[in-house]
Amino acid sequence: MLETLLPFILTAFVIELTPGPNMGYLAVLSIDRGRRAGLAAVAGVALGLLLLGLAAGFGLGSIISETRWLYETLRWGGVAYLVWLAWDSYREAQKPLQDNGGERNLMGYFGRGLVSNLLNPKAAVFYIAVMPNFISADAPAGRQSLVLTLVYVAVATVVHLGIVVLASTLQPLLASERIRSRAGIGFGLVLLGIAIWLAITTHRNW
Repeated sequence: MLETLLPFILTAFVIELTPGPNMGYLAVLSIDRGRRAGLAAVAGVALGLLLLGLAAGFGLGSIISETRWLYETLRWGGVAYLVWLAWDSYREAQKPLQDNGGERNLMGYFGRGLVSNLLNPKAAVFYIAVMPNFISADAPAGRQSLVLTLVYVAVATVVHLGIVVLASTLQPLLASERIRSRAGIGFGLVLLGIAIWLAITTHRNW
């Protein structure tokens, strides 16, 4: 398994650098609400990736991939949730930045990161279509699947942390409530664009 670990890490790293729902949401959230909010969302995304990996290891991912109504429900649920996040991002940008504090808000960002990832079919497809290629026949598949899932979550989390740190450095530019209010429109449009992109790229001809 060790000989496949490095190629797997490189593959996971390249995939995570590809723009997608997680990257877009974390960047928008960190620019608008700061590093703490972004870090809370990263934790939610990491838990979502872990749960999807464990589910795929138990065969749930294959069931979703092969069952049209389940796949489409997940797909459109993710699209609808991103549309809601677009509206929520616009609404949040109209509030004073001081409202960002508080553990309740941080738990809310954690929950949004978790749900947005659980409803992301592209993450599930990685575990179904990509990860099995790195599982060898000379060792227990279940143990390999768990190890690779943990490695993937670690790689994704490092990339997401980098996005949050870089994006949050732009937050001081939004100190003016007038600028933040206008930027909220842009943030909402970015997330709306990601929702449309997700709907297009996850379409399947059954």
